[in-house]
Amino acid sequence: MFYNKDADLLLLRGKTLAIIGYGSQGHAQAQNLRDSGLNVIVSELEGTDNWKLAKEHGFSPVPAEDASKKADFIHILVPDEYQSRIFKESIEKNLSEGNTLVFSHGFNIHYEQIIPAPDVDVIMIAPKGPGHLVRRMYIEGKGVPSLIAIYQDSSGKAKENALAYAKGIGATRAGVLETTFKEETETDLFGEQAVLCGGSTALILAGFEILVEAGYQPEIAYFEVMHELKLIVDLLNEGGMEYMRYSVSNTAEYGDYTRGPRVIDENVKNTMKTLLNEIQTGEFAREWIIENMANRPVYNKLKKKGTEHPIEKVGKDLRAMMNWLKKD
Repeated sequence: MFYNKDADLLLLRGKTLAIIGYGSQGHAQAQNLRDSGLNVIVSELEGTDNWKLAKEHGFSPVPAEDASKKADFIHILVPDEYQSRIFKESIEKNLSEGNTLVFSHGFNIHYEQIIPAPDVDVIMIAPKGPGHLVRRMYIEGKGVPSLIAIYQDSSGKAKENALAYAKGIGATRAGVLETTFKEETETDLFGEQAVLCGGSTALILAGFEILVEAGYQPEIAYFEVMHELKLIVDLLNEGGMEYMRYSVSNTAEYGDYTRGPRVIDENVKNTMKTLLNEIQTGEFAREWIIENMANRPVYNKLKKKGTEHPIEKVGKDLRAMMNWLKKD
């Protein structure tokens, strides 16, 4: 694990850092780097909400081609499905020896949608938290743990520069772990699909539907399988499984030990292994690339189905009564 003492921010003094995309990670990393005393330029599509936000934050957004011409470090932070096109159309022709190409997720490098010239460094700085948290922690004098990875080290200084960049966004305050583009990409996709997003939402929906079909009130079902999940996750985040089990009732803990493995049984684990294999072989990546080329027919259909599920209406109505959930 690397910390502040292991990184030298002076390595980036006098360099120009381009942030391509002022979204979740882009807005946070750009502001943190600027507040660390570095020269940052931002690229966004003129007239978009993110372009307006960048202007509000004191930047003067420019097209990706202009940003990449001026920059020593080019950090591509647009969504995965747009990175390859933007790289090929606006960035690739402007790269020169000594430049550094930066990512916060390895999808396009690992699956060879972006193939950089061999005379540029290719690095990753991947905060393990959403952009608003990266920004908030920095302002509070803290940081969000991050990963770094080196794909190409043409200069011989790629790792030192990656650590300096991580320090610039506040990550070395919390700790930085070294990985590879392959490991970050495959574990990140697996976590999203099997546990954090796909696994969690499917489990919540199954629980909700089972309770409602059994005749229980939808509102009660919502509280039991969705609302209270945050309370459990907070305990897990704070102290791990042991602390969570210490904090709940003995009845809940016994149910955890004896019933949890019946829900997540060998059949489920085998399905999760299949998901991992699809990620490792590139099957999922090819599917997602083709889906975008076809204007996302499956994505759009499933998104519409998800927004129309009864749990969404029940949840919206209940959350409207919870004043403490409302943000200023």
